[in-house]
Amino acid sequence: MGFALTVLGSAQPQNRADNRAIAALRAKERKSFTDAQILDGFFKLALGAELRLAGQSDRIRKYDRPVRVYVDNRVEARPGGSARVDRAAQVAAVVADIGSRVAHLDIAMTNARDAAQVIVTLVRDRDLMPTLRKMYGATRAKQIERSLKPQCLSSFSKDDSYRILRSDVVVVGDAGDFIFYDCIYEELLQSLGPINDDASVPWTMFNDDVQKGFFDVYDQYILNLLYDPRIKPGMTGPELRAILPEVLKTVRAHVAKTNGLK
Repeated sequence: MGFALTVLGSAQPQNRADNRAIAALRAKERKSFTDAQILDGFFKLALGAELRLAGQSDRIRKYDRPVRVYVDNRVEARPGGSARVDRAAQVAAVVADIGSRVAHLDIAMTNARDAAQVIVTLVRDRDLMPTLRKMYGATRAKQIERSLKPQCLSSFSKDDSYRILRSDVVVVGDAGDFIFYDCIYEELLQSLGPINDDASVPWTMFNDDVQKGFFDVYDQYILNLLYDPRIKPGMTGPELRAILPEVLKTVRAHVAKTNGLK
């Protein structure tokens, strides 16, 4: 099982300020990258693991089937309390955005937990560690907390062929829009395979020093490379190097069309 998460501060800015921050980051987003910059990031993000608890992490891990996402929403209004933002609807919008930008990835919401491959659990900040202890056990949760100090987390299980079978995403839903969107995009995307965070790749959201709150162009390259049919679960670095330059040509065309790039 692989683990990855985002380490964020505990500030809780107002929603309007959060939205302005995301808009400002979008406005200055870098959208032009060399082949070498894209492929370097792909190798670092798709073959590594931020916190390795078991097994090998130097092979491609991905779903090879349609992916359905279920939301377990534990951040709801209480009797007599104030109404809360509908985070479940926001998760659905993020899933739709991801699906529209990644070719060959069949991802959508489901209302049936048993039909889902990805379970997104939305919790209050104070309930995060108790939830992780319940999901992963006290010893593993303590290791996660000590190593990563999370406000959100994703993990997946895979078979012996490195096909992802199931993913879990846990996100704090009451810490403001910016933290929520930054977490849900990163953790949903990492739950699909690129589980590693790497501080040497400055353009990716899979970097603990980078916050975005949207699905940026650079990471669209990474996910589209991963989900190209020519990239198979279990592939190693040498196998990838033989075919990635040709795959990247196809991916560049798709990302350019999706984002209106020249």
